[in-house]
Amino acid sequence: MSKLVHNPAAELPAPRKPAVVLVSGGLDSATVLAMARQQGFSPYALTIDYGQRHRLELDAARRVCAAEAVARHVVLALDLRAFGGSALTAGELDVPKDRSPQQMEAGIPITYVPARNTIFLALALGWAEVLGAFDLFVGVNAVDYSGYPDCRPEFIDGFRHLARLATRAGVEGRGEWNIHTPLIHLSKADIIRQGTALGVDFSLTHSCYDPDEFQRSCGRCDSCRLRRRGFAEAGLTDPLEYATDP
Repeated sequence: MSKLVHNPAAELPAPRKPAVVLVSGGLDSATVLAMARQQGFSPYALTIDYGQRHRLELDAARRVCAAEAVARHVVLALDLRAFGGSALTAGELDVPKDRSPQQMEAGIPITYVPARNTIFLALALGWAEVLGAFDLFVGVNAVDYSGYPDCRPEFIDGFRHLARLATRAGVEGRGEWNIHTPLIHLSKADIIRQGTALGVDFSLTHSCYDPDEFQRSCGRCDSCRLRRRGFAEAGLTDPLEYATDP
């Protein structure tokens, strides 16, 4: 009769697969980070310091990543103010305020940073290849967004194709690149509900494009208005302080 041999290693959980998660410090990326962990990945968080005028989001990204205990958090400096072309990187351009939903959907606003998500995903792709990871997470959204072309499903599909052609791992067939966009078809209210269910602390996040000297969110830029509307539609209270009443 054969004797059973106890193998402690067989009882250990399988190691988590690494994934690179783009974390800006906003509520979308905080929710995506929690979702990546909930799906069984070991998140490596990447935040880009691109010279954005709302630099408070960099501190928010650090808080969010600390709360999620990511495997590693890299804040990479890449100053896009050298190019300008956006109200977020060029001081002479004003951030639009008090725009209606119809105005937000009418065209691409001046807060669009040229090729931002293409640049950010390319950097995430490079780090993922070094890590031996084939999964990238990004919090783009094609429902409640301010007209940005690099938040659309067509862009994500195009980048996935690029990743396969542009990397050694892709060309040698080591794995299949996955660009995870779990929020892309959700409303802002649904994102907030999802994050709340996962235990995301939204008080750690920052969304405003133009905070005041007291570090309060302006409440009037597109990002603030979308956030406020999302919390209201979700039936929840936004924990952030605003400089203006709704």
